[in-house]
Parts: sequence; C-alpha cells; structure tokens
Amino acid sequence: MAMTQAASAPVDRKVSAMTDAQRMQFERDGYVLVRGALGESEVAAYAAALDRVYAAQQAEGRIKRGGPMHLLSAATNCREAIALTDHPATFPLVWSVLGWNVHIYHSHLDVNPPILVHASYRFEWHQDGGRQNRELDGEPRPRMSVKLGYWLSDLSEPGRGNLKIVPGSHRWNWIDGPPRRDIEWPEPEDAVELCAQPGDAVFFDRRLWHARSNNYSDITRKAIFIAYAPRWMVIRDAIEDLHAYTAFEFLSPVRKQLLGAVGRGIPGQAEGDHRWGHYPQTTPLYKFLEDRGHLTDDYPPLRP
Repeated sequence: MAMTQAASAPVDRKVSAMTDAQRMQFERDGYVLVRGALGESEVAAYAAALDRVYAAQQAEGRIKRGGPMHLLSAATNCREAIALTDHPATFPLVWSVLGWNVHIYHSHLDVNPPILVHASYRFEWHQDGGRQNRELDGEPRPRMSVKLGYWLSDLSEPGRGNLKIVPGSHRWNWIDGPPRRDIEWPEPEDAVELCAQPGDAVFFDRRLWHARSNNYSDITRKAIFIAYAPRWMVIRDAIEDLHAYTAFEFLSPVRKQLLGAVGRGIPGQAEGDHRWGHYPQTTPLYKFLEDRGHLTDDYPPLRP
C-alpha cells in the first residue's frame, strides 16, 4: 500500500499540552474522550484504508468472509495509520503523561461486522500489558503505557462494539471475575459503554479495566488503536518491513522515533543507552518540545 502524503508530512507544529481539566479527569477516571479529534475527511480516509486492509486479509484467507479483524502492527499493515501516530489533536495527551522518551510499542486495526448469530459468552474484561499484570509489584501497578483509540464508525448507541470501561479502575489490580472465561458472570459494578461519534478518540491508561461489547447492530465497527510506552520497553509491533519501506526515510524525525527507528548509528551513543533516554538532544521529541517551551518541571516525565 502506498504511503500517503498525509503520512509523510509533518504534523501541525501549533500544539498545546494536556489541559488541567483533562489531566484531572485522566488521573481520576483513567481515560479522556476527545470529541471530534478527526475531521470528516480524515474519518472517511481512514475508514476506506481499513476497508482495503480488511478486503486484502479476506482475499488472502487470513480472516473469514464477514468475520472480525484484529490486526496488529497498524502502521506496518496500513501506511495511512502513520499520520495518526502524532496527530495534533491527541498526541499532546501522550507526551503530557509519558514525556518525550516514548515510542509506539503496540497497535492494532479493528473491524467488527455485525454479529448475525448470537455469540457464545466469554468474559473479556482485562487490563492491557499482558504479563506486566502478573510480574509487576505494587498497588496499583505502574502505568507503563497509554493508548489512543480512534473511532471511524458510529458508536453513538450501546451494543455496537463499544468500548466498555469501569471509570477509576486503573487504580485496581483486580476485579471480580469467573473461574473460566466461558462462565457467565455479572458485569463489573459501575461499568459503562462509551458512546462516540465517528472522529472521536479515547485516550486511556493501560490499567483501566475494559472490554468490547458485542456488535448486534447493523453497523460495522471500525477503529484504530495506538499504544505508547517509554522507549526502554520492547516494541511488540512488527516494524522491520515498515523501516525498509522506501518512503520511510521521508517521515519526520518525531514519527521515526515513535516508529522505533531513532537511536541507531549515532557516533558515541549506544542504542540501548539512547532508548534509556541518556541522549535527549538527539531524541527528536525532546527537541520538538524544547523548541516549543513544553519541557517544564510541572510533571516529572517532561523534565529536561
């Protein structure tokens, strides 16, 4: 798939940090819903790109006709998604929380057509991070990563594959659940389905307990999710083919950092130390924020 001009062009440089109101909600509830993050033309373009990927996956026999798609490595499998990595309407939330030494460690493309036959029950409530939730100490466990989800279909009513969350649950290590996932179990207390319009985005802490509702509507649910973490965390996405792509060299330095291609081959700077944040002056997002006066002592991750 060709890399679009939107994907290779730098973002609008007029960016603002997370507002105090957003930070208060994020710390209290574990998420922020950004209304109208994407314009109508952007929604149409990304939805069309998802449709092309979905059709290709079906043609290759990777998914059943009419079945759901949950495809990892968003930018590798859908070049258009590169333009979402540092979107000016949402990316400031990421660096306001995690700071400048970040990259994208996990992402996925989701298409969920209407379910025509009643689905068998499965308890899907979880926190992101996999074994982080077994191997990290503390109550609550460390944040480690944050995630952005972009809605490309109408989720203004429940039951359309909406994101289900328990506000404030990012402070809990456990929730009540069944001994096996196929045993029916009550929804967590205070669980809600987020209702969103096409173009809305949700920004959430990986520790927030969440799941997806079954889509029994007549609307195909379409979404792109991008998760960010400190660069000292291993990238889960497959990015080798993306780095080898001809147009990759024309991406902005910040996008190259986010996609895991900064820190190699710099004289006198070991790649591992670079990922640890020992060389801020050659880390593109540090320079980006420094040039715009966003490196302050207000929040630890943004300190120089």
